[in-house]
Amino acid sequence: MPYTRKGMLLVISGPSGAGKGTLCTQLLQEDPRFEFSVSATTRGRREGEENGKHYHFLSGDEFQRHVDNGDFLECALVHGNRYGTLREEVRRLLEAERDVLLDIDSQGARSVAAAMPDCVTVFILPPSYATLRKRLHTRNTDQQSEIERRLNNAKGEIDQLAKYQYVIVNDTVDKSMALLRSIVAAERQRTTRFIPDIPVE
Repeated sequence: MPYTRKGMLLVISGPSGAGKGTLCTQLLQEDPRFEFSVSATTRGRREGEENGKHYHFLSGDEFQRHVDNGDFLECALVHGNRYGTLREEVRRLLEAERDVLLDIDSQGARSVAAAMPDCVTVFILPPSYATLRKRLHTRNTDQQSEIERRLNNAKGEIDQLAKYQYVIVNDTVDKSMALLRSIVAAERQRTTRFIPDIPVE
């Protein structure tokens, strides 16, 4: 049966340490229809990160030029650094009938949802604040002061939960991935994205 399929924009958010990065990485590895939209940031590059793969690392002036030109679908100040999603990158992928994955904060997710109401929003929730603190310490990428700031910010981010269409409590990766796959499968069958052309005979 012939059909038309439109690309889906999947927005995933959650506090630092909730595990959204792990879920996004696994989804991209196992689902070839997804493309990751690489965000721009003024944050310094961490060990092992590559420019253009993990983020577009920009200076403050470069970032501001993009803001002035209206190049961002959304941009926000998060944990003292600026982050943004390049509008043209998302548009190009969706027009190529690709599904696009955004891993962004709550503020950015609200902006994307306002600009693109057809997007799918998922919030990744840690099972407890104690688990969140342990995960932030275990990944060993931030100073103690930064960990405390991220924990404090997590409370405000979790308060935005009701503004998302779906929530996943990430107690184990296997359970969370099963739920994420179910969400993706259902959303791909929406009549706004999957349009079958049923033959008359």
